[in-house]
Amino acid sequence: MVFDPWIECQPIRLYSADDLAARIEEASAELLVCEADECRGPVFEQPLRAVASTRGDPTNVDVAGATAAGIPVLHAPGRNADAVAEMAIALAFAVNRHVVTGDRDMRAGTVFTDTIPYQRYRAWQLAGRTVGLVGLGAVGRSARWRFEGLGMKAIACDPFQPDADCDLDELLAAADVVSMHAPANPDTAGMIGAEQFAAMRPGTIYVNTARAALHDTDALVNALESGHLGGAGLDHVQGEMLPPDHPLTKLDNVVLTPHVGGATYDTEVNQTDMVAEDICRLLAGKRPHRLANPEVWK
Repeated sequence: MVFDPWIECQPIRLYSADDLAARIEEASAELLVCEADECRGPVFEQPLRAVASTRGDPTNVDVAGATAAGIPVLHAPGRNADAVAEMAIALAFAVNRHVVTGDRDMRAGTVFTDTIPYQRYRAWQLAGRTVGLVGLGAVGRSARWRFEGLGMKAIACDPFQPDADCDLDELLAAADVVSMHAPANPDTAGMIGAEQFAAMRPGTIYVNTARAALHDTDALVNALESGHLGGAGLDHVQGEMLPPDHPLTKLDNVVLTPHVGGATYDTEVNQTDMVAEDICRLLAGKRPHRLANPEVWK
């Protein structure tokens, strides 16, 4: 076994498809486990019995290419569901209770100015309010019971989940917090735009721990600057970084985190357990539980 983790490299190291293929050949590997290295083309020319992506959605793997080569692709759906759900809760609280701006005042010695903090930072409690979950997959479900545990009413829209209880228009009209948990794909790109932000209730808090592609960032900024939205908590932006002068960085009612919702040791344990279990099943001639391309299994 060759252990070559990308996450421990400084600066970070990600293999291209050509470099990864050469590494596989050098190690005479039959099984490949990776999270972010590029798995396509020459990788599938190697005599691999399986490729395991430790991601929930194996976006680093050309699944169609692996399928054409007859190589099973294992993955780890739901590996970070609890972690990302916790981040959604954290962002909702941070925005609603002014945690970041309050911390800034304490550090800068600006607690008492022309107003007192009790005046500046009053907020409605989340308990008794309604949270709308856009997407009811593994993360959405993990977020739902956590929000309900806070005393919130949880409603959800998801055309692929039979227990989702409303459509998007109904959700936007009823929710005090809108939390995004939909997958990012061509069908969901920009699904929350100017029309949808306008349909939200005045003072709504918008939380996105999924992908920034789900919303129109300019429309979000406009809804925040106009005062229509109460605030936003975002764990992802397009391109992973914002320029320092971006409007989102200037708004006190926005909390930004650098795409770390799933960055827990527990996530790593979960993905390891899932992949190890399915590799053991594969080696024993049993069908893995989590196949991204089940059609290759005979």
